[in-house]
Amino acid sequence: MKNNNTIFNQFSEDYDTWYETKMGKFVDELESEAIFSLLDLPENAMMLDVGCGTGNFTYKFADMGYSCVGIDIAGNMLKHAKAKQQDEKIQFIEMNAENTSFEDESFDCIISVTAFEFMPYPDLIYKEMQRLLKPNGSIIIGTIQKGGSWYQLYTSDICKDTAYAKATFLSLEDLKNLDNNQVVDFKECLYLSPTLNEEEYDKQHEAEYKKKEDKGGFVCVKFKKKN
Repeated sequence: MKNNNTIFNQFSEDYDTWYETKMGKFVDELESEAIFSLLDLPENAMMLDVGCGTGNFTYKFADMGYSCVGIDIAGNMLKHAKAKQQDEKIQFIEMNAENTSFEDESFDCIISVTAFEFMPYPDLIYKEMQRLLKPNGSIIIGTIQKGGSWYQLYTSDICKDTAYAKATFLSLEDLKNLDNNQVVDFKECLYLSPTLNEEEYDKQHEAEYKKKEDKGGFVCVKFKKKN
């Protein structure tokens, strides 16, 4: 975990600029729609965002009315997350997700989006998530999917000087195998190619690529904790 902490502290200054590009905005839109489609939460739910980074999804859930806690091991990323805070009631805490300080069954929903790729021990993280989850609560994990076109980009030389050089990507089956007995749903998206021109990042091209690609570039899996 220490090495990953160093990596994301190093790239924290420019991290949010991705969301300012047309490509970044559209990718974020697709990933958000996939995650939101899996939500099934009580009103005033307490949520935990694991590997929250600069708070992209933490703020989205806070805007939806949920109480949110975001944790990350990269202090510099959390500084940027906190700097964006206005009236939202969000806690951002520097913490190792393998061994948190929260009490058992503290959260109604736990999410982690594009963070599991950088966690060397996903089984341990998932086990800790289960400890923190209330009965009938949900865990939603979203990642860049192994084998897709975006995986090919992030594992190419183009990204050798980025945080993705240290990533270990997971497939849909890899995610399901974290806890097959509690998988209840999943979504894939981001079928379009990362090599398209900027103006081609739209729903039409996403639909066209979905017809010919067998894997989405992004996949998210929902786990439901049994009583």
